[in-house]
Amino acid sequence: MKMETGNEIQAKTDLLNDLVHLAIDEGADGAVAIPAAAIVVVPGLADLCHDPKCENYGLSASCPPYVSGPQMMQRLLPRFEHAIFFKIDVPTDILLSNERRHVFKILHTIASLLERTAVKRGFSDAMALAGGSCKEIFCMDQPNCQVVEQGSPCRHPDVARSSMSGYGINVSRLMEAAGWKTDRVTRNTTPDEVPMGWVSGLVLIC
Repeated sequence: MKMETGNEIQAKTDLLNDLVHLAIDEGADGAVAIPAAAIVVVPGLADLCHDPKCENYGLSASCPPYVSGPQMMQRLLPRFEHAIFFKIDVPTDILLSNERRHVFKILHTIASLLERTAVKRGFSDAMALAGGSCKEIFCMDQPNCQVVEQGSPCRHPDVARSSMSGYGINVSRLMEAAGWKTDRVTRNTTPDEVPMGWVSGLVLIC
């Protein structure tokens, strides 16, 4: 294994700090640098996209069954040393309404910006993931995902990112690693039970 120089270690430390601040500046309510080893992949989590079937299952290239899944993520993770995990706090009534599209658009925009920033700083293998279906977020008014249906380029490659759940990433464990409250909003949650929910994104850094 190649030993990092002091300058390389400092460059990585500076990048992680800058990405945390950038996420906050762009609208995240929390952002932390965590070791990639804190990311837990549970293959069965990705299966939940299919059964019970998510309403976005199979609609876009960024969701199952079109992402490479937990097995690929388990192979990829050892390449990465660090990650930036960030969240946006969202009132539950918004998460359960069509207004969530705007929130998820911000989420994907932040994730992709952090990824591009890392690449520009020399970390070319940076990989961003985010919650939500890009079909619902960016192509709701389109009849289909043209990547899936026609094999054509994505309409929004600069911002649309793959879902964490499709790779089996246990987001609740990431919330715990970050020290954040882990109440999760589902279709059956009411605002009285859980007034505030969250959405989250992840950027892997070698």
